[in-house]
Amino acid sequence: MNKLHEWITWVFDPLNQFYEQEKVHRKISILLVLFFISSLLVIELNRQHLLPTALSNIVPGNHFYAIGGAFTVILILEVISLIFVLPCSFSRSVGKQFEILSLILMRNAFKELSHFQEPVTFFGNEKSILYILSDGFGAVLIFGLLGVYYLLQSKTSDERDTLDNLYSFVAAKKGIALVLLASFIIMGLHTLYGTLTGNQQGDFFHDFYTLLIITDILVVLVAQCFHPSFYSIFRNSGFALSTMIIRLALVAPVYFNVLLGLAAIILAILLTVISDRLFSTSKEVHSKH
Repeated sequence: MNKLHEWITWVFDPLNQFYEQEKVHRKISILLVLFFISSLLVIELNRQHLLPTALSNIVPGNHFYAIGGAFTVILILEVISLIFVLPCSFSRSVGKQFEILSLILMRNAFKELSHFQEPVTFFGNEKSILYILSDGFGAVLIFGLLGVYYLLQSKTSDERDTLDNLYSFVAAKKGIALVLLASFIIMGLHTLYGTLTGNQQGDFFHDFYTLLIITDILVVLVAQCFHPSFYSIFRNSGFALSTMIIRLALVAPVYFNVLLGLAAIILAILLTVISDRLFSTSKEVHSKH
C-alpha cells in the first residue's frame, strides 16, 4: 500500500506543481486573449460568408458567442484547479466549487446576449434582460457570501492536521483527483467531438458536477476510514450536501438556480459556524481521549 501511495504522489505532485506555476498561468492568460480575438474574427468571417460551408455550419453568426466561449475556457481552467485542490481540506474543495458556481452564473448572464440581435436593443429582449439581472446579481451575492465562508474557514483549524496517518489520507485523495482529472479530460474530448459533429447533448459542466457529487461522497467515506468520528462524518457530509444543492442549481430554471445557489452557500456557512463555535470544546475533549 505504501508503494501505491508513493506512486500516486509521484504522478500527482509534478502535475500540480506544473499547473500552479505563475508563468504557466501567464501563458494561459495570453492564449485566452488570443482565443477571444480569434473567435471574434472567425465569427465576423462567417457573417461575411467567407468561411467554407463545413465551417459556417459550426461557427455562430453572433459576436456575443465569443464571450460565452471565453468564459467556458475560464471555467475549464477553474475546474482543473478544483481537481488539484481536492487533496487539500474538504472545506477548501467545497469553496472552490462555489467559485465555479458563481462563474457559471456569470457565464449564463453573458450567454443570454447570444439571443440578442446586433445592434443590441432593449425592446423584444425584456425576458433575456431579466435573466441577465438574475444570474448576474446571483453570481455577485454568492461571490460575497463566499468571502464570508473563506473568512470563517481561516479561523477554523484544519481537521487534516489531527489525522494520525496524514500521508496515506492525502495520497488517497490524490489518487481520487487523478481519476477525476482523467475523467474530466475524457468527458471534455467527448463533448468537443460532439460539438464538431453536431451531436452535442447536454452541458458538459452539468454532467461533470454530477461526477463531483459522487467524488465528494467518496472523499467523505475515505475520510471516515482515517477519522471515524461523528463530528468529522457529519461535517463532511454536510459539505457534500451543499455541493449536491449546487448540482440542483445548475439544472434549475432561471431565478430558482440563484435561490438554490444561495441556499447551498448559506448551508456551508452555517455548518462552518456551528461546527466551529458549538463543537470546538467537544473536539478538544475527544482529541484528549
